[in-house]
Amino acid sequence: MSKKVLGIIGLGVMGKSLALNAISHKIPLSVYNRLTEEEKDVVPNFIAENTTEDILGFTDIGGFVASLESPRKILIMVKAGAAVDAVIDSIQQFLSSDDILIDGGNSHYKETIKRAETLKEKGIHLIGLGVSGGEEGARKGPCMMPGGSEKSYLKIANVLEKISAKDEEGKPCCSYIGNNGAGHFVKMVHNGIEYGDMQLIAESFDVLSKTKDYEYISKLFFTWNSEELSSYLLEISAKILEVKEREEYLLDKILDKAGNKGTGAWSSTAALELGVPTTVKTAAVFARYISSYKTTRVKLSNEKENTKKEYNTVDEELLKQAYDFTRTINLHQGLQLIYEASKEYSWKLNLSEVCRIWTNGCIIKSEKIKEYSKRLQKVDILLDDREIVGQLREQEEAVQAIISYAVSNRISIPCIMAAYNYWISITNKNSSANLIQAQRDYFGAHTFNRTDNEESVFFHHNW
Repeated sequence: MSKKVLGIIGLGVMGKSLALNAISHKIPLSVYNRLTEEEKDVVPNFIAENTTEDILGFTDIGGFVASLESPRKILIMVKAGAAVDAVIDSIQQFLSSDDILIDGGNSHYKETIKRAETLKEKGIHLIGLGVSGGEEGARKGPCMMPGGSEKSYLKIANVLEKISAKDEEGKPCCSYIGNNGAGHFVKMVHNGIEYGDMQLIAESFDVLSKTKDYEYISKLFFTWNSEELSSYLLEISAKILEVKEREEYLLDKILDKAGNKGTGAWSSTAALELGVPTTVKTAAVFARYISSYKTTRVKLSNEKENTKKEYNTVDEELLKQAYDFTRTINLHQGLQLIYEASKEYSWKLNLSEVCRIWTNGCIIKSEKIKEYSKRLQKVDILLDDREIVGQLREQEEAVQAIISYAVSNRISIPCIMAAYNYWISITNKNSSANLIQAQRDYFGAHTFNRTDNEESVFFHHNW
């Protein structure tokens, strides 16, 4: 029997969906899943459901590797962390020089860098592949962010680009990102931006829900989504608001405790390490953490005097502008983090191309990202674009009005506030940081620069 082009390890939700995607593109495929009591039927069931000579199924790792053409191209779709290391440890003895392992999970980019260096010593290539789009995207065409050596990527490019989503010009939403951990870093930041966008929609919903019912808000979101604010997340939010269960809205039955898988926090940690202010997505991460304190929230809410409040209707046009403003700041901050990481790790990332592959197949796809992909062909970061800065200035009063409305009505809008505070800070020539430097010098002799001398010269005062 002929050797297969691609191997996939792990037939969980994402692995199975990608396998079905590959099958639909007639890519000769071998699949492997571990043999445990709970998963003993995974491979037999998958093969039974997909009977074709182009697919082989294995629970024996050695036989699985032997079924693949050289250099072997193996996509690992297991949970990030120890499971990835376990797979790599178990498969290494069967691999040959120039074989390619592709980690398609949400691995931390620093772990990817370490694994790539270790495998390189044995002549094995590792591609850290960010995959976005969820189960449906994986099945029909995800956005893919591959990082590793360009030489190894070119050997697998045909397969990945074939199964990826396509942009509006028919180009694959998969493109070589950069060396070692670059792909997983970009996917991590993608997820951080996703946190911000999701929280922003939730904040807009919360503001509207004080005076409008779900049907009204759903229609408003659909209207926004038909215009320049169009995005996948806004579209699904409008659909969610329509869903009923036994004549009651399903949303009202869902406990208000948001989960997370860590990539949002990783993205904020990376921003802290690189000194990049990503205030919007970090506010979104903390909003999820606060939501998990349900018992505390209920207790403190009951202790507060519970009087029914009459709300004034919010100006929907101002809210729309505040929503647009915050999304722009969120995207700018995320892209600036990628820009600074590119310099730090010598990745030479192309932000315009990153935005292009984000235009389809991924969770944060939107009309705004399509526009920014074109703008980033001419500028390094979004705030270098005079039109974007001009639009943010025009929207500033609307944001102030929405913040005022939220504060007066005790509505939490952490992302909108974070975006506004960032904007005010970044557009003010002077800040209060001179007092902070004086304090640091007072208690720790950390020195300071002077406004009447060169910035490269440092001073200490005997306070």
